[in-house]
Amino acid sequence: MPQDPMDFEWSYWIEWGRERILWLLAGHLLVSQMSRLLVEKYKPWCLMVYGMAACWLLLGIKGFAVILLHAAISFAVAQFQLSLLTWLCSLILLSTLHIPAVEETKRKWYDTENEYYLLLFTVSVRCLFCTSFSLEYCWHAPTQKSSHSFPWMLAYVFYYPTFHNGPLVNFDEFSKQMRRQEAFSVKTNLSILVMGIMRIFFWWCLAELMIHLMYIHALYSSALPLESASYWALGGLALAQVLFFYVKYLILYGVPGLLLQMDGLKPPALPCCVSLMHSFTKMWRSFDVGLHRFLVRYIYVPMGGSQSSLLGTLLSTALTFAFVSYWHGGQSYLWYWGALNWLGVIVENGTKRIISISIIQDFI
Repeated sequence: MPQDPMDFEWSYWIEWGRERILWLLAGHLLVSQMSRLLVEKYKPWCLMVYGMAACWLLLGIKGFAVILLHAAISFAVAQFQLSLLTWLCSLILLSTLHIPAVEETKRKWYDTENEYYLLLFTVSVRCLFCTSFSLEYCWHAPTQKSSHSFPWMLAYVFYYPTFHNGPLVNFDEFSKQMRRQEAFSVKTNLSILVMGIMRIFFWWCLAELMIHLMYIHALYSSALPLESASYWALGGLALAQVLFFYVKYLILYGVPGLLLQMDGLKPPALPCCVSLMHSFTKMWRSFDVGLHRFLVRYIYVPMGGSQSSLLGTLLSTALTFAFVSYWHGGQSYLWYWGALNWLGVIVENGTKRIISISIIQDFI
């Protein structure tokens, strides 16, 4: 039975995974386990070299140079230890992904659109990693200088399991866990690997069943069936789409998450099932945990967050969603999506504040 071809993200990553990425991830696993077994002290540098080689192999020397240049510029700007300047640099580097002349130049480097898109996706995710490192550099104490050097930045930026699509791990967590040396057990790691592969294989089978039998995205791409469908049918289609999105990210984040575990790191929690969520706030906290931690640590809390005035909370939440919309591409529909999510979070938090007033509590 033919599959629904309309979900670009699923088709794209499955194709790349089968061709090269899964093999490169297997190579990372081999290098990681050998370095943990033989040279634990040098594990970060072994993985850094492997990540750089894998980047060169997939994206070519020009793609590798772009990512290295982004890291070098971010590190140079971070030397001023000014958070505002670091953010300005990050936004400028991110904006270069959407300059038509730059896009055309990068397209000419590759034979296919898929190769260009791989560079685009990789650089956009690397921008977040560079931002995390640079802000941690701005905040670090002089005694932490050795763990905030340029080699550590490269080890973080070129860490291969999270290289192309995440999940996002903040530098403070990555550095702390990567420098920690633990007892290595081949038997324990092997059991983690086998159980992890079994879970991911089950999720992949479920996703393939959904993509071959349900045709959710094909229905959404045609106006005629949507116009003739009842509201209940439209609601069912919407639920089916977000459930497929959930299963898809169990796989896309589950594979790198398993490798993080094998490397002795703690990956961000996998997405929480969307059927268990009833609020915008829980959705943002529980679906992409790595991105949520990034947004809270580097945007929401520094801008005042929930500890500031009502206006400050509104502003810090708005800036958080504005950045998410811009990072995802900045198209008009993404701004609407971000605004609606911001409104949902504000209404929920406002309702909680009203309900917490003693008079309202007594009335309830």
